[in-house]
Amino acid sequence: MATYLSNDFRSGLKIMFEGEPYAIESSEFVKPGKGQAFVRVKMRRLLTGTRIEKTFKSTDSVEGADVIDVTLQYSYKDGEFFYFMHPETFEQYHIEMKILEYMQRWLQDNAECIVTLWNNKAIAVQPPNFIEAKVTETAPSLKGDTVGTGGKIAKLETGAVVKVPLFVQIGEVIKVDTRSGEYVSRVK
Repeated sequence: MATYLSNDFRSGLKIMFEGEPYAIESSEFVKPGKGQAFVRVKMRRLLTGTRIEKTFKSTDSVEGADVIDVTLQYSYKDGEFFYFMHPETFEQYHIEMKILEYMQRWLQDNAECIVTLWNNKAIAVQPPNFIEAKVTETAPSLKGDTVGTGGKIAKLETGAVVKVPLFVQIGEVIKVDTRSGEYVSRVK
């Protein structure tokens, strides 16, 4: 596998650190007035999703992680497992519920997700950046109820809860950004 100097760290790079795969989220090169230059890195542990901050000397090198990102189609959930299928080879992958955690609220049938595999085992799932879902529960909006409020809470058919504008009604389909969990627009 490739070896990277700490000066080569970029957002999105996947490296091996302490025997586990990590994804670099941000890196900052620092050259103090006195002393040796270093790189301050924020990275996410791919096995658990926890984030850490680490400082590397500018001369340090690390091994690249042998991980593969594959686009898979969500099929169904059965007990403790979620099942995904490769759209071209039709190969089935089962992924434990603990890997998906809060991401499962964005899963819809046949949605294409990016699954990260390490040693041929799924370790992370990234849902589509945007989904369109029907509003199943929300407070009714009253005429003239437009002063001073930032919106209301709505529950979607996927189980996700998002903040929406006052004009959104039950039964409407809305577009949501899954990265931030925010309302984007109504779908016509």
